[in-house]
Amino acid sequence: MERLRKIIHIDMDAFFASVEQRDNPELRGKPVAVGGSAQRGVVAAASYEARKFGVKSALPSVTAKRHCPNLIFVKPRFDQYKRVSNQIREIFAEYTPLIEPLSLDEAYLDVTENLKGIETATEIARQIRQKVKEQTQLTASAGVSFNKFLAKTASDVNKPDGMFVIKPHQAQAFVEKLEVRRFFGIGKVTAEKMVKLGIFTGKELREKSLEYLVNHFGKAGQYYYEICRGEDHRQVNPERIRKSVGVENTFKTDYNEPDDLYRELDIILEELQKRLQRSKAYGKTVTLKIKYQDFEQITRSRTSQLLIMDQNTIGHMAYELLNALLPLNKGVRLMGVTLSNLEFADEIEGRQLTLDF
Repeated sequence: MERLRKIIHIDMDAFFASVEQRDNPELRGKPVAVGGSAQRGVVAAASYEARKFGVKSALPSVTAKRHCPNLIFVKPRFDQYKRVSNQIREIFAEYTPLIEPLSLDEAYLDVTENLKGIETATEIARQIRQKVKEQTQLTASAGVSFNKFLAKTASDVNKPDGMFVIKPHQAQAFVEKLEVRRFFGIGKVTAEKMVKLGIFTGKELREKSLEYLVNHFGKAGQYYYEICRGEDHRQVNPERIRKSVGVENTFKTDYNEPDDLYRELDIILEELQKRLQRSKAYGKTVTLKIKYQDFEQITRSRTSQLLIMDQNTIGHMAYELLNALLPLNKGVRLMGVTLSNLEFADEIEGRQLTLDF
């Protein structure tokens, strides 16, 4: 019989917006959107005061302002968010080396065997949340269970500044009552498809056979079959690495002239270089992302057979991808460049580095 593990999922509450409210007392208690502006762009994060009006991440700024006329837009400070995130991870590391970050503001922790010899995961989660609040003046929510799916789902139950525990004997009843739209790994489109098939909760999902779920949802059907039974065999992976490093900018005005686009591309490439240097990452695939004024979005990619080790090559490939789209018959509101198929300096140290010119 597989040994049950003790898994905690920690999720910071409205992280970017909370950092801004902490650092600027004038923003406290007010609806705040990080990213975008009253006229353009999209919301990267929203405070809970803004969420009450339906403002959420990825919402166009114009729509957000319409929902919440008093919304305050704040420019993101990713360096500051990274510093705070590192501070929080240092707290995690006091309890376990098995930490799997999902983003700057959330992570899985395996505390089956913890560094402090604490008997229960619930107590560890309580201590972590308390230390986070004391050291950062920010709140975190936690989910505690015996696998990643349940811990992730549990962390959302008592948000913000809350904790929820799902013990082994409680798992089946919890999952059966859970609406499919709240299942981690089931997106909006899939949830709508399930509802049309008469699947509203985990109970109806469990009633479907594996064959039925695979026929209707492809390979993901196996995952749905397992999670509706409270099963998730994925381990907490501290070696989890980023899949890509990228930068994108939303412009103040729409551009379709080549000189304007080249200028903005240079700005993006300069910032991308800084991020690659900080992460000590190299890659093989360069992707250009374009979003037009009518919100149509396209991507174009090129992949090198060899690892790209210099910024000039990334820039050359990005320029070629842009040139292939010119001339444009409509304005561009957003452009981005991403490097993927990554390897990191500590992985390739000692191997001969191949420069791709």
